[in-house]
Formats: sequence, C-alpha cells, structure tokens
Amino acid sequence: MRLVVTTPTAIALDESSVRQVRAEDASGGFGIEPRHADFLTTLSICVVRWRNSGGVEHYLAVRGGVLRVREGQVVEIATREAVVDDDLAHLRSEILATMAEDIEADRSARSGVLSLEQAAIRQIYRYLRPADRPLKVRPAE
Repeated sequence: MRLVVTTPTAIALDESSVRQVRAEDASGGFGIEPRHADFLTTLSICVVRWRNSGGVEHYLAVRGGVLRVREGQVVEIATREAVVDDDLAHLRSEILATMAEDIEADRSARSGVLSLEQAAIRQIYRYLRPADRPLKVRPAE
C-alpha cells in the first residue's frame, strides 16, 4: 500500500511500501491493510502508526484531519499539522499535548471573533430599527 500524508503547506509523508496503518477517529482505533474497502473518516488528534514491508513500525502525530482509503491500495491523510517521529513517547507526551493546546487556542480565538461579530450585528440592528429613531414631523402648511 501507499501512505500519503499532506498538510496545507507540504507533503509530510509519502511511503510506498506500507503493510498496515492504524489510526483513531471518534469511534476509536482502527486498522487498514491492503485490499481494504474504500473508506472515509475524520481523524481526531492521534498518533498514526504504520508498518513498512520490513515490519518496522513508524509513527506520525496528526492534528485531526481526514483519512481516505482508495481502491485498497492508497491511504491518504489530509491534516492541518503532521509530525513524523520514530520516538512514540515523545509524540505522545509533547507533540499531542501541544496540538491539543493549539486547538483550544483556536477555539478561544473563534469564540472571541464570534462575540465581536454578534456585537456588530446588534449595533447595526439598533441603528436600522425604525422604533429607535424619532419620527420627523413636517409642519402643516
């Protein structure tokens, strides 16, 4: 099988001699082997493991993303961030924690932007609402 991992700015991994891939989505861990049925899922923050044709296991931390299996021979992962490292302990302790913190910071920033947008909409609504404006009365002629 072939395993291709892409981020918005680079191809993080392109391995052509893959025997097995393991990853995690919202339902839990799963494995993919050659001739797997076509498959599409969203990944959580996890460590993706794969074995090459020599049986050596390698690791890759992903910050969520989408995993797709095509024709039982190609596994594609699109993610915002990917870190390849053969030290599983390092990936689990430092990289995954950093990725989780980054996601929380993104959520907080999006929440702040949403609050500003809502405040702007309320101000526009107050300005445009006719009940808030005094009626101009023309003097009778």
